[in-house]
Amino acid sequence: MTREASDNLEFTGERFTPECVREIWYEHMHRYVLAGELVQGKSVLDAACGEGYGAHYLAGKALAVTAVDVSPRTVAHATARYQAPNLSYQVADCRRLPFADGQFTCIVSFETLEHLQDQEALLREFRRVLSADGFLVLSSPDKAVYSDQLHNENPWHLRELYRHELESLLAGEFPAVKLLGQKLAFHSMIWKLGTRQGPSASAGNSVTFHREQNGASVHSAVPAADAVYFIALCAAEERFLPPLQNHLWLFDDAAESVYQHYLHEIRRNMQAGGILAAREREIEALKAALQETNGRPAHGPVPRRWWRRLLGGS
Repeated sequence: MTREASDNLEFTGERFTPECVREIWYEHMHRYVLAGELVQGKSVLDAACGEGYGAHYLAGKALAVTAVDVSPRTVAHATARYQAPNLSYQVADCRRLPFADGQFTCIVSFETLEHLQDQEALLREFRRVLSADGFLVLSSPDKAVYSDQLHNENPWHLRELYRHELESLLAGEFPAVKLLGQKLAFHSMIWKLGTRQGPSASAGNSVTFHREQNGASVHSAVPAADAVYFIALCAAEERFLPPLQNHLWLFDDAAESVYQHYLHEIRRNMQAGGILAAREREIEALKAALQETNGRPAHGPVPRRWWRRLLGGS
């Protein structure tokens, strides 16, 4: 995930950029880390690549990556910022790709579908340029949660889908479909600790943790974080200890109270920031009015009577 120095691409809400922080960064990066595990030795098309961070990451895993986006400015930015010997960029509409039939063994297209009305054309084109034994990895928000429950409003989303709509749409071109779910969540984690020499994991462990570290993704079978609490099971003899079939236990509550509190605090801080910005604009306007009224420069403290007016007093 190392980036070449260049100007940052402005975040407008249409395309994710790595300068975005917190939850949106987790969501986008985790998708590419997962895809990176699937593309070893593959010829990959990153369709609607955006500013290029994901295509560059996949290039470190795949045989070759071709990245396309409909925006010439975005492609120029990606070409300048992210370079690799097996990575190339082109300007192209994903509904009319300039590639031969069956050219790619894998297509990755994250958060693209909902930006188009003609989604059927997109999937037909993906099927055309995908080899007979290839596969597509795409993501799209669940309208029932993203919009109906969480009340997100993204003006760049032209056609969001409910689960049954997505399944029906995909089945029109791809007879085999397996859905995964993704959600940023707050949990209490309990996991088996290894020895002092390092964590241990059973061969049957089906849990994989992904962590971004120093520009690369690190995988482990146990959380990379240090435990805050220890939970000990004790008995007189080993055979009396209760068997532990799992290697990881996650706990939350049905109301997702911790996550909801976090969202509440974030939204409150954002509202407070907006109020402060509005107040600063009002102060500047009042200073300008003072300067015009008194004929002197607008600097120094605002008189008390103006503060009363600003705060809604008489």
